[in-house]
Amino acid sequence: MHVIYGGTFDPLHHGHLRLALEVSERLGNTPVNFVPCHIPPHRGETGATSAQRLRLLELAIAGEPRLRIDDRELRREGASYTADTLRQLRNELGAKTPLVMIVGTDAFASFDRWREWQQIPGLAHIVVVRRPGTALAPESEAARLLESRAVASAEALRARASGLALELDPPWLDISATGIRERLGSGRSARYLVPDTVLTEIQRMGLYGACPADNF
Repeated sequence: MHVIYGGTFDPLHHGHLRLALEVSERLGNTPVNFVPCHIPPHRGETGATSAQRLRLLELAIAGEPRLRIDDRELRREGASYTADTLRQLRNELGAKTPLVMIVGTDAFASFDRWREWQQIPGLAHIVVVRRPGTALAPESEAARLLESRAVASAEALRARASGLALELDPPWLDISATGIRERLGSGRSARYLVPDTVLTEIQRMGLYGACPADNF
């Protein structure tokens, strides 16, 4: 089984890391591959460059074998589209290897606005992680897709290469990258929201308005 977790990770924080480990454990300690996007198609410019966000990811997961990085989208020109990444991975993995993508309910709610969204279930399984305060509209395309493809356990995902959906409700750390950027930009502390190694590097590079001379 091959598992990916995409996003801007601008910056990566403890919520991302804890979520990835929770999903890894529920999938039998299968490694989770962070896939940072190069140019997010549905938002403005990132606060850090692709190279800087990759560096923060590398620092954050150092020493944890269940967390890995796949930088293919950073090496690809243009906007980062999930369908393109899944298609490339499917070609590499072959037709029989289970491929799984992780997505939160907040992002999955707009699934029918993703490019080539109808093709995605044919390429991968979808693990939808419930996020507190967010829910799918009952008559939405996302809700219908989740209901029609739902399975009750991770074992079902191993029996097929793609096409199924598993909803998980792990403990969720209510941390947002937007909030971290705002804190740093206003001179407030972001300690314990991101790993210390990540915060030190953010300050060293002066990202998000953080002053390199500031204390934690």
